[in-house]
Amino acid sequence: MKNMNFPYCPQCKSNMAVGELGYNYCQSADCDYIQYNNPTPVVAAIIEYGENNVIVAHNRMWPKGWYGLITGFLEKFEHPDECVLREVKEELGLDAEVIQFIGHYSFKRMNQIIIAYHLRANPNQKILLEDELDDYKVIPFEKAKYWPAGTGYALRDFLVSRGYEPELKPFS
Repeated sequence: MKNMNFPYCPQCKSNMAVGELGYNYCQSADCDYIQYNNPTPVVAAIIEYGENNVIVAHNRMWPKGWYGLITGFLEKFEHPDECVLREVKEELGLDAEVIQFIGHYSFKRMNQIIIAYHLRANPNQKILLEDELDDYKVIPFEKAKYWPAGTGYALRDFLVSRGYEPELKPFS
């Protein structure tokens, strides 16, 4: 869900309006409240499962055929390293280890900042999908494609760092 502008100031209850910099400002001369809509931090896991394979999953809410990385929101006081491991355990039932930080990526449509990691999970562990997901694929690095959004660019950068030239799969 996109961040919504407040119609009324949460401090003084005056009307709010979008100002010249695109921020939502309180219209009262006695109040200086600005709604910044700072991005939400989200982790993404590029999970290596077996030798040179990556896991992608399908969220029940997504259109058929759309697969992506395992992602999740940071909880209060949680370090991103801990969060990405927790999300992989919750969503796939896998214990994993953080291998490296890949990078941070903007996901403008959802006003998120993606914090992407390369993780490794033992392929002898069975994948157990939680309720949010209804399918997954284990794809060899050389066949993986990336998509034109935050987590897709993270996957692209990871694959390029491993010597692969992934193909772009546009949204259809």
